[in-house]
Amino acid sequence: MTAIHFVIEEAPNGGYIARAVGADIFTEADDLPMLRARLRDAVLCHFNDGDKPALIRLQCRGTQLSLREVPARP
Repeated sequence: MTAIHFVIEEAPNGGYIARAVGADIFTEADDLPMLRARLRDAVLCHFNDGDKPALIRLQCRGTQLSLREVPARP
């Protein structure tokens, strides 16, 4: 897998929720920097070493957030 795609939404009670498309990965955080860190950790924990994607793509829904692609490997 070369990339994994996440949809980001604002949570009803504040913060942000991220759900992977095509994989059972979900995480949430109070702010965007923490969300990015948690996404990276969730992806690293979810996949075996040979299956880890090189890139995490973020798509924001319902807001004008400015997020770039995040390398999945530190």
